[in-house]
Amino acid sequence: MIQSLLEGFGNVLSISTILLILGGTILGLIFGSIPGLTATMAVAICLPITYGMNPIAGMSLLMGLYIGGVSGGLIPAILLKLPGTPSSIATTFDGYPLAQKGEAGKAFSFAIIASFLGGLVSILLLIMVAPPLGQVALKFGPYEYFAIVIFSLTLIASLSGDSLPKGILSGLLGIGFAMVGSAPIDAFPRFTFGISAFDAGFDLMPVLIGLFAISEILLVAEKRGYQALKVNIKKINYKVPLKEYLEEKWNFVRSAAIGIGIGILPGIGGGTANLIAYAAAKNSAKKPEEYGKGTPGGVVASETSNNAAIGGALIPLMSLGIPGDTVTAMLLGGLVLHGLQPGPLLIQNNAPVVYGIFAALLIANVFMAILLFAGMRGFVRLLSIPQYILLPIIMTLCVVGAYGVNNRMFDVYALLFFGLIGYLMLKVRIPLTPLVLGFILGPLLETNLRRGLMLSQGDFMPFVTQPIAALFLLVTVVSVGWKIYKSFKAKQKMKESNEKVAYDN
Repeated sequence: MIQSLLEGFGNVLSISTILLILGGTILGLIFGSIPGLTATMAVAICLPITYGMNPIAGMSLLMGLYIGGVSGGLIPAILLKLPGTPSSIATTFDGYPLAQKGEAGKAFSFAIIASFLGGLVSILLLIMVAPPLGQVALKFGPYEYFAIVIFSLTLIASLSGDSLPKGILSGLLGIGFAMVGSAPIDAFPRFTFGISAFDAGFDLMPVLIGLFAISEILLVAEKRGYQALKVNIKKINYKVPLKEYLEEKWNFVRSAAIGIGIGILPGIGGGTANLIAYAAAKNSAKKPEEYGKGTPGGVVASETSNNAAIGGALIPLMSLGIPGDTVTAMLLGGLVLHGLQPGPLLIQNNAPVVYGIFAALLIANVFMAILLFAGMRGFVRLLSIPQYILLPIIMTLCVVGAYGVNNRMFDVYALLFFGLIGYLMLKVRIPLTPLVLGFILGPLLETNLRRGLMLSQGDFMPFVTQPIAALFLLVTVVSVGWKIYKSFKAKQKMKESNEKVAYDN
């Protein structure tokens, strides 16, 4: 493993790749620091840029964007009480009060170091766990893959927000859009309506950019009276005694464990991890009454857990091909675009690329900490750029990127179409991520189902009698049952609460 990791460093330690990681981290920090722009959007916009690169260079850029995008949210969270990303919601609870007390530098120091260490621990765990997990998964055939995809589709329930029916509808839309074009095995044309441009189906990249970038641009564009954020910070002092850092060591360990654990669970991610870690830190604190009033412990818990979720979310992606959140779903698309198939064979067949990705993650994590310490004031000034200047530039990049995929206008039309679809879905509160999951997993489901049936000569029994496939299907049933039980209990609790209110009145 160490030898492979050293070879991975050897693959990324070129001037061009290092500059790509550095540029990706800077751009990710910018996107993460501007409310409304997310790491998902940053990865979506830059996917076309990686298309002409070799896999290691392209994925190195995306890893920098991922690390920077998650970490950049701490800047507005501390200075403006605005979480730049969902992963930094809990950072506002104590980061902003610290800044109000004139201790913004202290808040930044704790946040940056916690982010760095949280990311480092999770990446090291990823390097140690992903390869052996991938070896176990080598025993998977079409039956096992089919069961895994079925299980992955149940994650739609976790990504559906408040409404499971809307999540299922979104997932079915994704599967439907994925069926446009030639069938996976026999190339039979489907839903092409005699139009040759539909024969190849929708490309993944315009779909992702349209759903996550164009839709957000349309949402922001419809708002009137936008004013640039005014930020006025005094001289920032980052010096904090070592003793104060050490006082938070158990808080760090607990928050890192929470972040990694939640990151591994597909469909949850750093947006939930930072809130759970904050609650756990407050419950374990000697003076819980100080939380929410400006204590470093709250900042450490939030920033450690959200960065620890990065490595955790990549473990199922690298070893099983299951995306853990929206960003890893985009990274899944990035791997596919570069001809890499995420899953058990990824590490065995593409070890130089995979260990290069691991090395890029470690380097990006170091860049993130250095850039945040060195360039804090510059990032803060970016908050004041009016979005009516920023968004047209982003729109142009999206269109150029979509056209560059296959050099055809059809992809630009698809980009705008899916942008409009995403916009309408957001307006009626239908989640977008299940659509992406359906679009990516739908062809895998169909391909492995048909391969399995060809292998068994039309017999469905091997799909439920093979041990690994049966285990995943059992987990699927338990997962769906648990989701239904939770929904039932929540509705029952709400009903009792309403009845109590009516009785009191």
